[in-house]
Amino acid sequence: MGSRMIIIFITVIVAISAIFVLSRTVFRNDFSLPQSGEIKKETITMDNNNQSFSTKEIMVTDGVKHSVPLSEIIGGGPPKDGIPSIDNPKFISAKDASKQLSDEEPGIALDIGGTARFYPFQILVWHEIVNDTINGERVLITYCPLCLSGIVFDPLVDNERVLFGTSGKLWNSNLVMYDRKTDSLWSQILGEAIVGEKTGTRLAVLSSDQIRFGEWKKAHPNGEVLSRDTGATRFYGQDPYGDYYTTPGTYFPVGKKDARLSDKDFVLGIVINGKAKAYLPETIKKLSEVEDRFENKTIVAQYEKDIDAVRLFEKKSDDTLERINPFGTFWFSWVATHPDTELLK
Repeated sequence: MGSRMIIIFITVIVAISAIFVLSRTVFRNDFSLPQSGEIKKETITMDNNNQSFSTKEIMVTDGVKHSVPLSEIIGGGPPKDGIPSIDNPKFISAKDASKQLSDEEPGIALDIGGTARFYPFQILVWHEIVNDTINGERVLITYCPLCLSGIVFDPLVDNERVLFGTSGKLWNSNLVMYDRKTDSLWSQILGEAIVGEKTGTRLAVLSSDQIRFGEWKKAHPNGEVLSRDTGATRFYGQDPYGDYYTTPGTYFPVGKKDARLSDKDFVLGIVINGKAKAYLPETIKKLSEVEDRFENKTIVAQYEKDIDAVRLFEKKSDDTLERINPFGTFWFSWVATHPDTELLK
């Protein structure tokens, strides 16, 4: 390829990436959310993953239930499903994936019932949602590049595991999803429906890690990697957000900020008994292991050197460890959602 063709090719990639990112600054309203009207209060019983129930006060505007102010839910640019979810994912072997991915490539790794899969960020950044099926059960893989939040959920809605899509909306600069059964809107960083029929319902978070492909491949040489054969044409390997992850500032407004950490420090957040706490992985890595007390529970944070990742556990009375599945995200996203959060740094 001549130098002229290379320049043209690079120019096209940069232009498309710029359009993709800048389109997020054009606010849209593809879901008909009331812009005004009488706001009433209502107390609902929240289903905490079929394990427990609690009450919560929500708002109702013109018959629409919501747990956050509707004015805070803004259009992100693309319309509903404008960022297409991957609904029929295909997978390739780790060996074949090595031809496309460097060992430094980050992604979401999970292992369910012996099925180990890796979802590269270079694909997720263009789709944000993968509706996968593992061992006959649906699994919801989500990624918000604006918050560096990769979270895996059990997509159980009304006792049925359903498909999710991108709504085209954001709350606190974070992905707002919708379920294709009730059209309710769900906050990724809450794992909870925030608008619509299912407001207050929570999704269970499943175990996963944000790690590099090289570490994952060593641990799972026979594992499966999400294929670029997605049914969509995208510049996989080119990140449309450029240096956003390492530069100050956000593209969209967020709630309360907190100077205890830099906005884009990565944290692992948990909520117990309605109280929030964040753990800074860099601190845990230096100490190898930290034992903490939070909400009358003993929390153990361990650095897993073989995968270069931090995991959280609850230490039971018999000293056994039960894994906790946190929300991994940028600090600004966690503290905007949980302004009273505690922090271990």
